[in-house]
Formats: sequence, C-alpha cells, structure tokens
Amino acid sequence: MSVSRESVRDAYSSAAKEPSLEHAFPVGREFALSLGYPAGLLARLPDAAVGAFSGVADMSTSEILRGSTVLDMGCGAGMDSLIASRRTGPEGRVIGIDFSPAMIGRAAGAATEDALSNVAFVLGSAEALPVRDRWADVALVNGIFNLNIDRDAIFAELARTVRPGGTAYAAELVLREPHDTQGDDPASWFA
Repeated sequence: MSVSRESVRDAYSSAAKEPSLEHAFPVGREFALSLGYPAGLLARLPDAAVGAFSGVADMSTSEILRGSTVLDMGCGAGMDSLIASRRTGPEGRVIGIDFSPAMIGRAAGAATEDALSNVAFVLGSAEALPVRDRWADVALVNGIFNLNIDRDAIFAELARTVRPGGTAYAAELVLREPHDTQGDDPASWFA
C-alpha cells in the first residue's frame, strides 16, 4: 500500500510546524549543506525557510536571469523560491506553490522576514497549477515526483506553464534497486 496524499501532506505539514523533530525524511540546514547548498548563501536566508528545507538536491546552481519569472513547484518552506527571488531581482517574479498549508505559511513568513516583494506563495496542487499558460521562464521542481502517482499530470503542467524556450530544473530521488510498492510499510515514500 503506497502512502496516501493526505499522509504525505500531514508529514510535510509536521515538518513545517516542528522541523526540529524527527521526520520520515531529512529536514533543515545541515541537510541542505549536505546536498551542496553553500553555507554563506544559507546564512543570508531566514531560518524559517532553511530550518524546514526538505528538497532532494541543491537547486542554487539553477540559472536564473535577472527579470525572470520563476515557478517553484512543491516549494515547501520556500528556500529555493527565496534564492530565485534574489537572482531574478525586483523586476522579476517568483511563485512558490505547495499543497501543505503549513509549508505555505512558513514560506510566506520567510519572505516577509526577508522583505521580498517579488515572491508569492500559493496553496495549490502540482497537477493543477494556479498559473496561466506559458507564464514561467524557469521552473524548479525539487523532489515531488516520488510523492505523487499522477506524474503525467505534473509533466503536463510543466509543459503548460513553462514558456517555449524556458527551462525546468528538476531533481528527484532515484532507487538503485527494486522497491516493493505493494508492501504495507508506512515509511514508504515512493508512490
């Protein structure tokens, strides 16, 4: 039995509310450092975003030009969105979308703390993004595919929302051996 959408949302909401507790997945500054995010960059970001970070790869190397529009699918606590908002500058725009109200609240608080006016956080689904067609120059997708069985819809939304010639940076966990998705292990995070 795979993990339900609600249990995934509950787990990520728990990480947003209490990031210092133990979770079924790594969370926080030390984890971000282990993925390669530069310590100096993390030091300049609000702890509200860094402390509940739960991506799977260092997205800080993504090429984001000044004035770009950036979509952060599954933005979590907003760390990648905040990095993108600094790169795109005040003339650009960043929208972070996540299905966890607690993560969206944490990300919005971090943006307010960071005094950023070019970033917004919206509650929504990766399968039905609240963004118009061909809006984004760049899309960031940091570890959401293994949590959602409707991957075709996610790819369709990426194709719909990223403008022709735009770029999508995606990172995901990859298994090196078969995984029993029919088992009853509630710790299974692979749909």
